[in-house]
Amino acid sequence: MAVEPTASLVVTDLTVGGMTCAACVRRVERKLGRLEGVTATVNLATGLARVSHPADVAPEALVTAVEQAGYQAELPVSDDGEDSEAADEDEAESRRERERITVTALLAVPVLVLSMVPVLQFRSWQWLCFVLAAPVAVWSAWPFHLRALRGLRHSTATMDTLVSLGVVASFSWSVYALFLGGAGEPGMRMSFSLLPAASEGMAHLYLEAAVSVPLFVLTGRFLEGRARRGTGAALRSLAQLAAKRVSVRDELGERSIPIEQLRVGQVFVVRPGERVATDGRVTQGTSAVDLSLVTGESEPVEVSPGSALVGGAVNAGGLVLVEATAVGADTQLARITRLVTEAQAGKARAQRLADAVAGVFVPVVLAIAVTVLGFWLGAGADPQAALTACVAVLVVACPCALGLATPTALMAATGRGAQLGVLVRGPQTLEALQHVDTVVLDKTGTLTTGYMTVAKVTALPGAGGQEAVVRLAGAVEQGSEHPIGRAITAYARRTGGDEPLPEVTDFAAVPGHGISGCVDGAVIEVGAPDGKLPRALATALTAAEQAAHTPVLVRVDGRAKALIAVGDVVRPGSYRAVDRLRRLGIRPVLATGDRKGAAEAVAAALGIDAVHARCTPEDKAALVRELKREGARVAVVGDGVNDAAALAGADLGIAMGSGTDVAIGAADLTLVRGDIEALVDAVRLARRTLGTIRANLAWAFGYNVVTVPLAMVGLLDPMVAAAAMSVSSVLVVANSLRLRGWQPSLARGRARGTRGGKAGVR
Repeated sequence: MAVEPTASLVVTDLTVGGMTCAACVRRVERKLGRLEGVTATVNLATGLARVSHPADVAPEALVTAVEQAGYQAELPVSDDGEDSEAADEDEAESRRERERITVTALLAVPVLVLSMVPVLQFRSWQWLCFVLAAPVAVWSAWPFHLRALRGLRHSTATMDTLVSLGVVASFSWSVYALFLGGAGEPGMRMSFSLLPAASEGMAHLYLEAAVSVPLFVLTGRFLEGRARRGTGAALRSLAQLAAKRVSVRDELGERSIPIEQLRVGQVFVVRPGERVATDGRVTQGTSAVDLSLVTGESEPVEVSPGSALVGGAVNAGGLVLVEATAVGADTQLARITRLVTEAQAGKARAQRLADAVAGVFVPVVLAIAVTVLGFWLGAGADPQAALTACVAVLVVACPCALGLATPTALMAATGRGAQLGVLVRGPQTLEALQHVDTVVLDKTGTLTTGYMTVAKVTALPGAGGQEAVVRLAGAVEQGSEHPIGRAITAYARRTGGDEPLPEVTDFAAVPGHGISGCVDGAVIEVGAPDGKLPRALATALTAAEQAAHTPVLVRVDGRAKALIAVGDVVRPGSYRAVDRLRRLGIRPVLATGDRKGAAEAVAAALGIDAVHARCTPEDKAALVRELKREGARVAVVGDGVNDAAALAGADLGIAMGSGTDVAIGAADLTLVRGDIEALVDAVRLARRTLGTIRANLAWAFGYNVVTVPLAMVGLLDPMVAAAAMSVSSVLVVANSLRLRGWQPSLARGRARGTRGGKAGVR
């Protein structure tokens, strides 16, 4: 049972069974909405109802309300065994559907052939067709009849009502014609045309319509169901990333335990090729980890003691020991899965309109069918022509496509977004993202890495090269706790490969200047630049100051040998991201709490014109309000607590996945992989998704606008109507499925990505 508190209300998810069209969705929502203080959103594609209700309304009362509407409902369970059992039940149901379709086809095809090809109509052929059609009209169509009767008991009509009435009317007329209308006479012949035509007397049969409607609708729903399950493939793949067992290592040795028994602080083993069981921190060993299925980032990430790991990642290198830092619902994988599930439960504005239309669509169609039958009979037309038009109206008017237009597209898009490292909270986020024209970007942790890094090393000739100087500086700094010292040491170890840094003796800290020590017989001093410097180092010092980096001078035996520029460097993807945002018509604005020099250096490197430095959280929120007053549709990207107010006040809040929980909680969209370039992918995916939804709804509405009038005037055969109705739903789902294969632009502008060097920022 998924229950989440929201102030005085709680949110409960229900699994609803028996829904076949948008009219069913409307029926369930209205039934739940009649309970005091209850609102519900029902998703046809997922079969889930998200219900907001007061705490004193028990979840069981919600289940009862759904059942009273004529549908099945249950509270979802999270137990793995239950999930496996549900998957087995789904497979068994799919197998039963295939068997029903196979039997129906074997019985229906001879009837269709004999009815459509007069030359094959042998003596008494109509009685063979009757024998074959009877099981189809009763057994094959029984699911439609059953749901139609259930709806009748609850004074409601759905798509199943239309199909059931169409089959019953066609088969009943045929039975009447065979036994009382002269169609059962030996030697009777019946012509066939795709356009309905009256024949003399009562000797015309509609057995081909009675068998084709169940055959086509069953086949269409089977294909539609498979496609709908395909739209949720990404969510299921996320769920499959969760480990079932984990190898724990403690004072008792190494043992395998169920993942549910793992606790924060315990150390577990991850061998090459295994999945990381849960979020944790490496305590021993080094390896390369594949995070592609969690963050969308294809390149493996090197990890070592102290590195953070995400549950679900694949260990592609050596054995590592990991200390669990989060388990169960607190892991990043669980949060991702929860966000994707919530996003798929929502509805776009266009879908809410479609559901409202579908709620009254079926009763209107029934009224039209009766009116058409009465009009044709009243106009003196043949009874069979009147029946043809009536049955065609019943069968062709399908609101299924209306109900599937949005949820299938959302399921495919949100699942694909999760695979690419983009998490959206719901359809409203996609709608807002499509219209954003201004994006306010934080600097530290968003456009930059958020931590001190060596940006550039300038060494004089005769110093032994950059690597040698950095190794000397790193050796001295390894005893320092200062962020600059740690950045130099980390850079030295990274560039030096497996070779350890040399030993340091006579280490000393000089207040106001730096540190010094003896390395390999030479006195190494690392500190702030002072005095006159050689021209190359003086030029490097000026460039570092312009880039708002911290310059560090390295002296060997009292002589200046190199200058190291240290700072918070721009992420490599930021150059491409800002350029691509402009190409999408989105204006970038930089707003940071950092000093003016650092902000302007980053802005110059990225080509951002609008810069706001020394911004407090209140200043950022005020900036967002001002931009909105000017008519801009504003998105804010941030990663810290100081960004939360601006994120919440924007038209769209976007958090970096590497940011704080406060920022992520206030955001509408999260970039899991911590790369601003994912924002560009999110914008393009949102635009493609909304375009797909509009195309689906245009087809769904247009289909009915065209086919219902054709059926009313007698220009649509019931068999053709059944095929067209089934095809319409399958086409809508197939169009949504195209989003599963959506790819970000390959034109990443890698050459343009190097232009940040002009400001010395890398």
